[in-house]
Amino acid sequence: MQKPVLLIILCILGSFLCAEAPAQINNPRKITYRWKTNTKNRVVALSEITGVVPRKTFPIIDFPQFYGKTRGLANFFRHEPVIAVAINGEAKAYPLNMLTMHEIANDSLGGIPILPTYCPLCNASIVYDRRLTFQGQTHLLEFEVSGMLRNSDMIMYDRQTESWWQQLMGQCIVGDYAGSMLTVIPSLVLTVGEFFQRYPKGKILSHRTGTSVEGRYGNNPYVNYDNLNNSPFDQFIHPSKIDSRLPAMERVVDIRSGKKYKIYPFSIIRDQGVINDFFEGKNVVLFYQSDAVSVLDARQISQSKTVGTATVFDAELNGRVLVFEKRNSHFIDQQTNSKWDVTGLCRQGSLKGQQLRIEPHSNHFAFAWLAFYPDTEIYLR
Repeated sequence: MQKPVLLIILCILGSFLCAEAPAQINNPRKITYRWKTNTKNRVVALSEITGVVPRKTFPIIDFPQFYGKTRGLANFFRHEPVIAVAINGEAKAYPLNMLTMHEIANDSLGGIPILPTYCPLCNASIVYDRRLTFQGQTHLLEFEVSGMLRNSDMIMYDRQTESWWQQLMGQCIVGDYAGSMLTVIPSLVLTVGEFFQRYPKGKILSHRTGTSVEGRYGNNPYVNYDNLNNSPFDQFIHPSKIDSRLPAMERVVDIRSGKKYKIYPFSIIRDQGVINDFFEGKNVVLFYQSDAVSVLDARQISQSKTVGTATVFDAELNGRVLVFEKRNSHFIDQQTNSKWDVTGLCRQGSLKGQQLRIEPHSNHFAFAWLAFYPDTEIYLR
């Protein structure tokens, strides 16, 4: 290679790679980072962390633009999944396919600063509140992707202190805020069509992000990754962390109460259509709808296999516990025979217009959730 070309490459890399990262970090690609992180303050061993790509590799969306219903339906495949969030009468949708290119977005909704996140390696889609109360003070944080992983899950960092946060857990694992937890904001994974049916005045993330990946939306860089017979990339998670109780790439939905957790495999939810359950003193109900496609299957999202989506709600409404069954595409409560949709809204019957409260939950691959929470209870048939 000619010296001028080599110098140019080194200069480009130099914008990413500067002072050495802590030596304890697993760093097979010899990536070094410029961090001001307080790495002495941590709740996990640095050896559990793997450097994968330089920071700034994933372009972050700060306070993005949105389409309304007409442009949204014209610009997106109706069956592709989105993270749907509704706060104070406003609703936004963040397509998972777009988030594979960005992984996080700093945004606000209904006057609340929010952080929609998606880690494609774990299929983990979670929304957090960007406000953190720490040592009696409230801090407003903005986040970026660190380029590091732990148990194959994205590690984020806040711009204010460059503390490192585990995406799947919402926990700060290294830095000034180590041990702190972000607050989960209830959200649903729906299709584009389901989102606009439920929220006709809602908005969906615009393709015009002003980033280098604008032309790649609609494509999947993780072709065939979610094949049920596959395993996660072993360079990002040690094989000993893979729990044998479920296929590694089985989709699951989690619920939690305090420090107790329960997950529901998609294969069971799909077969049953509805699951009425009782967990830690609470009646919950899970709805399954089959329309959503995978964003981790075919190269073109519109050609991907159908995987469906699952939503979770508190089954108690106005002091009465409802028990549900699925008939065709509707969910029927046995108490009033009213019809409900996958978003927990009653569409027809004596309870029309009533909304079930979303039980905070998220979707993951089984290997990822169980690596962080091995004592989780697993729902079985």
